[in-house]
Amino acid sequence: MKILPDAVDNLIESFSLLPGVGQKTAERYAYYLIKNQEIDVQKIIKSLNDIKSQIKICPKTFCLISVNETISPIYTAQDRNKQIVTIVAEPFDIVSIENTGLFKGTYHVLGGLLSPLDNIGPNSLHIKELLRRLEEDQVNEVILALSSSVEGESTSLYLQKQIQEKTKQIKITRLARGLPAGLDIEYADQITLARALENRQTLSHELS
Repeated sequence: MKILPDAVDNLIESFSLLPGVGQKTAERYAYYLIKNQEIDVQKIIKSLNDIKSQIKICPKTFCLISVNETISPIYTAQDRNKQIVTIVAEPFDIVSIENTGLFKGTYHVLGGLLSPLDNIGPNSLHIKELLRRLEEDQVNEVILALSSSVEGESTSLYLQKQIQEKTKQIKITRLARGLPAGLDIEYADQITLARALENRQTLSHELS
């Protein structure tokens, strides 16, 4: 015998498609929406539709921009130093760094981290575009702002090697070890992230 209406089952199934959301969590989300009549469901629906229709990926930095923008405003801003590029894994990592108010360079979003087990190799990320930017913008410093997970460390080492093979003139730094091991940039608090940014470490030009 069917327990719940199809509309509820479909809502639960939709929530469960989100990363980190299991069956029980999806059920709680659905019940919360049903129980709280004051919630503006139409606003939520519009926001979900806008995600698909009102945003796109910047062809230069690969961060999220509005459909009426050609290039990321952070990249084109006059007070931004295009010769300093912070490399992040995902677009929301930029939000965390920007909230510190310290960084005045630009960004490059890889679109993930190297993970052979998930079939994510160098060609799956925006690495070729990064190497092209280094030359086009005459970049003199690259900041690796990737997580200290196994995937983040592997990606950092790969990028360091690729950059150094292209040129020895670029200074490569990484966020200081104020970040807990395995923590994603997106979830770091502003004080910890600010200190990690201020005290970033220069990486050796020679890889063992």
